[in-house]
Amino acid sequence: MENQMFFSLIVPVYNRPAELAELLESLAHQKDPGALEVVVVEDGSQQPSEQLVASFRDRLQLQYLKKPNTGPGDSRNFGMRHALGEYFILVDSDCVLPPGYFRQVRESLELDYADCYGGPDAAHPDFNSLQQAISFSMTSPWSTGGIRGGRKDQGNFQPRSFNMGLSRKAFEASGGFGNIHPGEDPDLSLRLAKQGFRIRYLPGAVVYHKRRISWRSFYRQVYKFGLARPILNRWHPGSGRPAYWFPTFFMLGMGASIILPFLLPGRLGFLPLVAFGCYLLIFTIAALRATGNPGIASKALLAVLIQFTGYGWGFLKSTILLTFSSKKPQALFPGLFFNP
Repeated sequence: MENQMFFSLIVPVYNRPAELAELLESLAHQKDPGALEVVVVEDGSQQPSEQLVASFRDRLQLQYLKKPNTGPGDSRNFGMRHALGEYFILVDSDCVLPPGYFRQVRESLELDYADCYGGPDAAHPDFNSLQQAISFSMTSPWSTGGIRGGRKDQGNFQPRSFNMGLSRKAFEASGGFGNIHPGEDPDLSLRLAKQGFRIRYLPGAVVYHKRRISWRSFYRQVYKFGLARPILNRWHPGSGRPAYWFPTFFMLGMGASIILPFLLPGRLGFLPLVAFGCYLLIFTIAALRATGNPGIASKALLAVLIQFTGYGWGFLKSTILLTFSSKKPQALFPGLFFNP
């Protein structure tokens, strides 16, 4: 491989110029970025970022593209079709990249090339307590952090588009992202694997994922994640894993454990509730050790309960409807699909 691989960073943005400014600033402070262009795709925003992008043109090689609102997947495809690079890096506008990100990616790919990679996300210490709590809940191995795909088991790893790399060859062969959202990134990963493209996990390619959301929007987000996964399992037979059922079983088991003491005599009825209590205590202790902040740890406990409930209910509902309805997913769940 050539030492100076040309990267194109693709960033879809929708009504978020303030957070885009933070991302562009982090790109301007990269150590050894190499050959890099940044492609900002304005996805039908009412709050355009054109002036902001113009203010960075003396520090970054930039393309600014505008299009109607057709969702993040189609916007990434649009950006990749207009990009100049040979390898595309996809991040969300609410991410911040550490200074050595591109050096880490370049060295990893030069050592062991793959046409697609994914990296982890983390919370920066400057993030507020809600952002840090949700980040821990989403990434911790004590919750659903491992469901994205085993970091050691590269064959099952499914990169997420907030931190994902894709070669031009893989993009052109696959056609890029589909119109489902969320779920467009694991769908692409599964299609790439079927086509024989190698996918890697790069543990050193970390992004700080800010997740500017409230408790209510967090529930809606994980609920949609739950709705989307059974659809992907149907589209890609054999891709389903028992772990995907964990939030549903947790949600149902937690509800049953609260009811059982009223139905069963003596201590027997309390055993399931004690077991769930022990799990939640272990999770809270892990959050406290990771963050060093009791307030963040307590919010992380609430976050994991919301995460399991939202994802679990969405997964169960989607599974039931897909099993017993003759309608296509697009008709059952129109809110999950964009029409480019």
